[in-house]
Parts: sequence; structure tokens; C-alpha cells
Amino acid sequence: MFKLALRNVFRQKVRTGMTLAAIVFGVIGLILSGGFVHDVFIQLGEAVIHSQSGHLQVTRAGFYRQGSRAPNEYMISDAAALKGRIAALPQVSDVMGRIYFSGLLNNGKTDVSIIGEGIEPDSEAKLGTHIVVTAGRQLRSSDGQGLMLGEGIARAAGLKPGDQVTLLLNTSAGALNTADFVIIGVFQTYSKEFDARAVRIPLAAAQSLLNTEGVNAVVVSLKNTPDTAVVRARLVQRLDPQEFEVITWQQLNDFYEKTVDLYRRQFGILQVIVLFMVLLSVANSVNMSTFERVGEFGTMMALGNSRGHVFRLILVENAIVGLLGGLLGVTFGIVLAFAISAIGIPMPPPPNANLGYTALIRIVPEEIATAFAVGFLATLGASLLPAKKVGEIPVVDALRQSI
Repeated sequence: MFKLALRNVFRQKVRTGMTLAAIVFGVIGLILSGGFVHDVFIQLGEAVIHSQSGHLQVTRAGFYRQGSRAPNEYMISDAAALKGRIAALPQVSDVMGRIYFSGLLNNGKTDVSIIGEGIEPDSEAKLGTHIVVTAGRQLRSSDGQGLMLGEGIARAAGLKPGDQVTLLLNTSAGALNTADFVIIGVFQTYSKEFDARAVRIPLAAAQSLLNTEGVNAVVVSLKNTPDTAVVRARLVQRLDPQEFEVITWQQLNDFYEKTVDLYRRQFGILQVIVLFMVLLSVANSVNMSTFERVGEFGTMMALGNSRGHVFRLILVENAIVGLLGGLLGVTFGIVLAFAISAIGIPMPPPPNANLGYTALIRIVPEEIATAFAVGFLATLGASLLPAKKVGEIPVVDALRQSI
């Protein structure tokens, strides 16, 4: 039966070609759309990790729930020891301390409300690969009184590298403290909201301003983003949950979760549409191919072949076509994914973001397997009803189709 089915497949070149075309285009569409969506999620995630949050942050328990109004009450006093314990994990690339603060920035003409970060410049420069310096340069460890500020606040206050500004903050004891800084650079991240108010100064300068030796958070940079959950689980086991909490980059970036949810819904609808197009196209081709051969099947039954034999023959033929179409679709889909990725797809900034990016088509094994299964099973499933109906046609009526 398999040999006969194989001969029939290649004998009916036009009909087979129509069905193969429907399968191949559908499989390619599913591979490309799935790879594109996967790339959107990956690139957006890497943008938020490498422009602001890092992969993980270790803080005092309750800091992100209650500490935003009083960060001085949630200081990690022995940050060096904690950083050493975290850095010992093999998945960790770097560990750095941060202090978060809020206050006023004065440029000699006006006061601007700001949110700030005291950072370790060299480590943050390695982590912040998605931060774009639009003017000046990154902070360095030697910039004792250097300051970087977001593009939004620089534009609003008319500031540029080389200008002098004054920061006014409350110390940990509640007293006011000021210090003069020189603007080293202007940066741009994925978030317009962050860039509109953010400044960054060296950690030592922030500690001096706040009159503290601690940090609010220990930021962890990993070698590979997929290790986030594993490293978090190990840190939760090693650290006292009554004293510390470990927060992932997904938890830190509510914007990312909402954007991914939006994109997943949109592209989910697109993939459903592509799926139905594949099913309808394949079903139409299979129906045409099967009912045009009613006379041929009638002759087979007249020569002694059972209706079950004809039914199985149709299924085997379409299984071969589905298998061939699925393999061709996967092959062409992967080739096209590499070709499109080599060129890149320019994308506008996501919602509430500053930076656009170049999208790729990711080769995702799960998407490829799903696309192949859809092409194969759609062809096989579409042949069931026509094969059943052909088998039910009386032999005499079927023979009339060949006259």
C-alpha cells in the first residue's frame, strides 16, 4: 500500500503541488511568526536587565513593598560579605551594590525633582550594555564627583556634559545635605519615565551624601539569563528569609510583564489566524484532490479492493504529502529565518520606551515542532472526511465519474 500511495503522490503532480504549497506556506508562517514573537520577548527582557535592573537584586526583607518612602531604613550594612557569598555561585558574572535616593537637583536656575542611584561605575558599565550614552561618556571609578543624568531630565533642565549641578538630599538621620557634581554624560534607557527623572552618581559619593556605609540593594549580573530562576532558588536557600529577599528582573519590571502580555495576546491571535488558514487551505486542496479521483477509486473497488483499503490508501497518501510538506516547510522556514535575521527587522520602541531595536527570527525548537505537527496533522485530519465519503459512494456511481 505504501508503494502504491507513494506512486500516486508523485503521479498526481498538480494536485500534490497544490497541497504541498498550502502546507509549506503555513509551516513557514508559523515558524517565522513564532520566532519573531520569541525574539521580541528576549530582546525586551535583555533591554530591561542590561539598562536598569540586573538579573536579580538582593535587598532587606520588605524593601520593595515599604522601603520606597524610607530607603534609609532598609540598608544592608555588611554588603561586602553578602557580595562575596553571591559571587561564589558559578552562574554569577558580577555583583554590585546600589543605593536608591530621591531629592532635588539644582542647576543654578531651578530645582528639579529627581530619583537617583549610587552605583559602582565599572561594574555598572559592564552590566549596562543597553544603556545608550547620548552625550558625554559613562561614569568611571575615578569620577569622584561625576554625575550622569537621563535624557529627559537633561532636556527639561537644559543640561549638558561639563555643567555643574547641586544635589540636595536627606541623610539617613533626616538632616539636609548638599554636594556639587559635574555632569559627565547623558544616558537613555528603555524607559521614558525613568529617563525623565533619573540621575546616577558614584556609590561612595551617594554614601557620603546620605551619611551611611550601607547599600539598599546588591545587584546580581548573571552569565546567562535563563539561569535566573536557578540562582534565585539557591540564594533563597542560602540567605535568611527573615533578613533578605531575592527579587528577579521580571518582578522588578512590571512594565515588561504588561508588555509581554500585550504582545502575547496580539501575536497569539495572529498565530491562530495562520493556523486556520493552513487548515482551510489544506482541507480545500485535499478535498479537490480526493473527489477528482472518485472514478479511480471506483475502479479499484470494482476490481475487488475493499472500501477500507481505499480509505487507508487515501490516508497514507495524505500522510506522505503532510510529512513531505512539513519537512519542506521546516527547511525553508529555517533558511528564511536565518536570511531575515542576517538583514534584521527595524522595530519602533515598545510602549513607554525610548529605544527601538533590530528584531530577528529566533530558531525555537518548540515552534518548529509545533509548525511541523500542524502541517502534518492538518493534512492527515483534512483527509479523513473525504476518504470516508469516497468509501461510501456506491461502486456504480463512482465508476460513472470516470466516463
